Amino acid sequence: MKVKPPTVFWGNERVSHEAIIEVQRAETLLRMREEDKVLLVQDTTSFNFSHHAATAGLGPLENPHCRGFLAHSTLAVSRVGVPLGLMEQQVWVRYDEESGKRHQRHQRPFEAKESYKWVKGLPKADQTNRGQGYVVVCDAEAHIYEFLDEMVEQGLDFIVRAADGRGFTEAGQALFASIAQQTVQQRFTLWLKRRPDREAREAEVELRFGQVTLKRPQRATARGETLTVFVVDVLEPHPPAGEEAVHWVLLTSLPVLTVEQAQQITLWYSYRWVVERFHYVLKSGCKLEESQLRQQAGLERLLAVYSGVAWKLLWLTYQARQTPDVACTLALQPTEWQALYAFIHRTHTLPDSPPSLCQAVRWIGQLGGFLARTADGEPGVKVLWRGWTRLQDIAQTWSIFHPPQDVGNV
Repeated sequence: MKVKPPTVFWGNERVSHEAIIEVQRAETLLRMREEDKVLLVQDTTSFNFSHHAATAGLGPLENPHCRGFLAHSTLAVSRVGVPLGLMEQQVWVRYDEESGKRHQRHQRPFEAKESYKWVKGLPKADQTNRGQGYVVVCDAEAHIYEFLDEMVEQGLDFIVRAADGRGFTEAGQALFASIAQQTVQQRFTLWLKRRPDREAREAEVELRFGQVTLKRPQRATARGETLTVFVVDVLEPHPPAGEEAVHWVLLTSLPVLTVEQAQQITLWYSYRWVVERFHYVLKSGCKLEESQLRQQAGLERLLAVYSGVAWKLLWLTYQARQTPDVACTLALQPTEWQALYAFIHRTHTLPDSPPSLCQAVRWIGQLGGFLARTADGEPGVKVLWRGWTRLQDIAQTWSIFHPPQDVGNV
């Protein structure tokens, strides 16, 4: 898969956030054509600019004393966990006069609520192969009956983590209590990736699965009165001391009749972590929240441009682990890999063939501070961001002294 560099827009105040995302979406759809199954992973994050008091157009965040805006991203991910690009990104500012009115949310229709973001994050009708091989993946915030019903209506498969106390079966029993009555059908080891509040570790979990019919909540405005889905329950009965137990109750439209199918659903839900890493790169790598722009609209455009860079860094990280031996030309332009090789080796003599993708990624990581020791593993997105930034300067300098052979030789 040949990856195009992120499209960069310079100095055009009329280019909107939506227009920049539209270009990235088109490139993502091209990459998706090579996949037989694509996970559309959604997540929301907030960008806090409280320390830039002069920035206009911001609104309250979760903490009403903090100012900024929110973004909801839909990231396309392959069936093996490699990010394919951004499909959708919604940005909005909360109004000050709406702060503190959460208790009035039941009086508004679903389409007027902030939670309608999950529906807006679904693929549009004019996008190619819509509904064919797509699986929407969301966390427990998306456990909304109307949202599940909408995906069924559109013919989209989904994996949504259930929220305790939010779902009830047709018989009136709580969803969590219903699935807990199932016997344990498998025990296996689940690998948990590192999070800000937890180190990476293994979890010994119990697996239960079955089929349930959910009853439409009283206030819901969905079309169907009931909704039949499969449920996969992943429970860690004995977590390590001081660690929170893993407990995922996953609602899915995909058939779950065997242990292998249940484990596949569990694995695909774990890929939701990729969109969290995407937002992490925007904050800790691109450092969007440190921008000095004075208008919220400008910050939106900057977010869109940075999103293209953040995706490519994530793609480099994951693809280098999936296909380490392919040539780095899969991701790097000739000027980039040549400049990288020359800088790392302190030479002007280039090899006859480009290095592997894995080797090039490790060198980019070294530019960002990665030590590349035997026990260091592979570079992460934070050092790759720093290394990628340095590589662009190095490549520009290299191109000045090593222009393409057909330039200036007419």
